[in-house]
Amino acid sequence: MGSFSVWHWLIVLAVILIFFGRGKIPELMGDVAKGIKNFKKGMAEEETAEKTPTVDHKADEAK
Repeated sequence: MGSFSVWHWLIVLAVILIFFGRGKIPELMGDVAKGIKNFKKGMAEEETAEKTPTVDHKADEAK
């Protein structure tokens, strides 16, 4: 009673294809992939920014 049969999944798939169309699903997945790629790029840039030493200009002026 708690599990879905193959027919249930086929009906769900048909409804999704009707609502979104065949061309919209790959476009949507491409946008998701771009978002993940940008997120990973941002995380990598944040890590490199934390690792680079910062220069203390006030210490240089005191000399």
